[in-house]
Amino acid sequence: MTTMAQETDVRRHELAGFLRSRRERITPEQVGLPHGRRRRTPGLRREEVAQLSAVGVTWYTWLEQARDIQVSPQVLDAIARALLLDASERTHLFALAGAADPAPGTPCPTVTPSLRKMLEQLEPIPACIQNSRYDILAYNRTYGRLLCDLDALPPEDRNCMILAFTNDEWRASVAELSDAKGMMAAKFRASMAGHLAEPAWKSLLARLEKSPEFREVWARHEVVGQGGRNKLIRNAHVGLLYLEHHNLWLGPSAGPRLITYVPLDAESRERLERLQALALAEV
Repeated sequence: MTTMAQETDVRRHELAGFLRSRRERITPEQVGLPHGRRRRTPGLRREEVAQLSAVGVTWYTWLEQARDIQVSPQVLDAIARALLLDASERTHLFALAGAADPAPGTPCPTVTPSLRKMLEQLEPIPACIQNSRYDILAYNRTYGRLLCDLDALPPEDRNCMILAFTNDEWRASVAELSDAKGMMAAKFRASMAGHLAEPAWKSLLARLEKSPEFREVWARHEVVGQGGRNKLIRNAHVGLLYLEHHNLWLGPSAGPRLITYVPLDAESRERLERLQALALAEV
């Protein structure tokens, strides 16, 4: 057996043991099921987890038996919810399965405390951490007021694609909106090529396709790679900002990245300092 095969086998058995342990600690009453009689095993039965997760009983049984089967992120998500996993347990589940967590609302292991500290120390330069799906995973206060009030939005709406096509405040802040929308759609299509079957990507695309503007640019099938460029932003609080956009990759080039907006002139720098002061005053 090769080293890689051995590691995969160990992962499967660790995953099987972890699932059994989580299943056995949950009572039927915790998930809205009757306790019933003749319950010989602690916690939930396998068929009850399968029912709650909307997967086949045989398939879930094989998963707990460490069989060599494929498991999708959406099924792992359903199992995590059925087993009432907390944030650490959920992260562990996806790590054992070697899969990416599709739920953008869950804590992101990419954003470490040191990266959050870096975002703060970059101020007044606006900075954020995004994934390849354009979800805004973390940001500093200046970025939080750069294009719109991000703090006022629910986490599921903190996505640059959604904001560019649906948020009036964000759209008003982009001085060259028409060009920006086309460029973003082309970058999004290039990024999505490796994630076509993933539920989080399909869900985001379904939301975007409700926008006639998005459907129009999406139909062009244009693609372009990630890269920095100069941007003119019309901030509602401090006026025009001439900024240079930079990407700093935190992993593979298709993964998360640190994004900064560096002022290109003294006036933009001074206005960013004013924007930072305004954001601090609101805390």
